[in-house]
Amino acid sequence: MFDRDRRPEELASFAAELENPATGPQVDDLWVVEDLAWAGGVSSATLALAATERLRVGIGISPAPFRNPALLAMEFATLARVFPGRFVAGIGHGSTDWMVQVGAASPTKLALLEETIAAVRGLLSGATTSVDGRTVHIDGVTLVHPPAVAPPVVAGVVRPRSLELSGRVADGTVMAEGQGPRAVEAALNTIAKGRAAVSPDDPAAPTAHELIVFTHLYVDDDPARVATATAPVVAEYTQWLGIPQEDVFVAAGPAATAAERIRSLWEAGADTVVLRPIGDDPLGQVRTVLAELAELA
Repeated sequence: MFDRDRRPEELASFAAELENPATGPQVDDLWVVEDLAWAGGVSSATLALAATERLRVGIGISPAPFRNPALLAMEFATLARVFPGRFVAGIGHGSTDWMVQVGAASPTKLALLEETIAAVRGLLSGATTSVDGRTVHIDGVTLVHPPAVAPPVVAGVVRPRSLELSGRVADGTVMAEGQGPRAVEAALNTIAKGRAAVSPDDPAAPTAHELIVFTHLYVDDDPARVATATAPVVAEYTQWLGIPQEDVFVAAGPAATAAERIRSLWEAGADTVVLRPIGDDPLGQVRTVLAELAELA
């Protein structure tokens, strides 16, 4: 992940270095975020895609209350056409506090997200799309330049009802930082309930579902430095996820320990693990832990 605290003008060079086989770690994805008052997700994804040739770039996530779904589909279609097969469109509820700050809070969060994802997926497929829902209203819109292959639309969600929703309507789920293997297994079970509720005859139903898990990374052999560096993250996600401090998952510690924790997410069922390094040397930390993962393979 390109962390939101990094300056936007650093993104292109960060992405290029990440992809360079001579200097960058061998990764498949680069993820950008769209949090209130930081950088825009679509513009960030565009910068990263333009600076690279191989990496898949994901937005994790565009808040549905912020965006009209027709506009989202137009933006996503442009990226998917210009950079085919390299873009993942993430949509989520957005932070309630942030949505309140900008007057975009919705009393029908689940309906808004489900209807937004359905509308965006329909438009990206090239279909003439109409939605007359509780929150989304689109009347016979067809994209003039739909992508040849629609990008996956994934839902960034946390709670059980939202995870089930993701299973019903999205091509994948983004799990936020702080959640470990037990949370991954529980999420997969809930997502499966949503997928089971979809008629196999529905032509708009997703055919596959990718589970993408974000996790913080901090590689250091000194337990005191690890504790100091990760304390703010643990405090933030204890509050945000509403879980005990000891349950907040971080891939932290010596390289071998961090690598084992990353591998535990894959073993629990994650398809993609997105590392969010803590500290001043993000690429160095990723290089170190990937070298350790190669040793474990």
